[in-house]
Amino acid sequence: MERKTKYRVSGLAAGLTNGLFGGGGGIPLLLLLTKWAGMEKKRAFATCVAVIFPMCAVSAALYLWRAELSLKTALPYLLGGFAGGLVGGRLFKKVPELWLRRIFALFLLYGGWRYLFTGG
Repeated sequence: MERKTKYRVSGLAAGLTNGLFGGGGGIPLLLLLTKWAGMEKKRAFATCVAVIFPMCAVSAALYLWRAELSLKTALPYLLGGFAGGLVGGRLFKKVPELWLRRIFALFLLYGGWRYLFTGG
């Protein structure tokens, strides 16, 4: 399969995940880009970050349209996310790929554990 097609299918899976669960689209995207489409890992991490914003914006617009989203409630998270994104973006080049993978895996394990055993 052509690489561009693999990228499109990967994006579709990420968007579907993001829309269904309100986030998390970067997880399948990262795995598909690295394992299936053969993208270098650091480039895949950066690509995931770059596409998360538009995917989240589309999902948020749909939730807002259906009156299932309160911007007042979301504002503190948006501000925190903005600050975290700035810090993370600055640290990205300084953090070795091995540690990026480990940190990512720890977040996945923590989130999975909470979801399965504590109700989220």
